[in-house]
Amino acid sequence: MPQSLSKILVHLVFSTKHREPTINDVVRPHLHAYLVGILDNLKCASLQTGGTGDHVHILFALGRTMTVSDVVEEVKKGSSKWMKTQDVPTFTWQAGYGAFSVGESQSERVVHYIQRQEQHHRRLSFQDEFRRLLEKYRVVYDERYVWD
Repeated sequence: MPQSLSKILVHLVFSTKHREPTINDVVRPHLHAYLVGILDNLKCASLQTGGTGDHVHILFALGRTMTVSDVVEEVKKGSSKWMKTQDVPTFTWQAGYGAFSVGESQSERVVHYIQRQEQHHRRLSFQDEFRRLLEKYRVVYDERYVWD
């Protein structure tokens, strides 16, 4: 029987609105677990989910019938509603996101990168990190529209 098979890895990055540090140390691991649950329900397995007080990184396998924009919409919508039940009533994600393709041979490197977010951001801001990702993946962007 013919099958349609795929394995497309996506490194997804998005921030809280205005990069407000509203993801505190207590709620952060629970938020990450909640994000993994949303992805599981979408048949998009998370290889690693992490981040800091103002942003999230997720490496996931894109489900065969999903689009990146549909995944992002569901992840952000569901997690935003959940955060509001965690005593963060004004919680909001930024409007945009970054999604970058990752080859299987680089997946372990991205997993380690996500696991080290706390250390990484002791010396580098989210904005500088995101600019580096955009440059690394050769994404053309206009700085005026990246941070809303």
